[in-house]
Amino acid sequence: MSNKTIHTKLRSDELSCPSCVSKLENALLALPGVTSAEVKFASGRIDVEHDPTLTDVDALVHSIAKTGYTAKPSAF
Repeated sequence: MSNKTIHTKLRSDELSCPSCVSKLENALLALPGVTSAEVKFASGRIDVEHDPTLTDVDALVHSIAKTGYTAKPSAF
């Protein structure tokens, strides 16, 4: 098991209210290996620190989809 965390940037253009922020952050933080999740409502940016051996990018995107939003990896 690896202790290496990586920083993944995602983006969602569907954030319609500030209350979505905590909903998305809590969903991401519930995943194994996720150590931090920060959703920026104004920009739609989602920053996640996670262990890729426990939770990969697809799992992050799927977790967001289960809350009713879509997200995709982003370079910025």
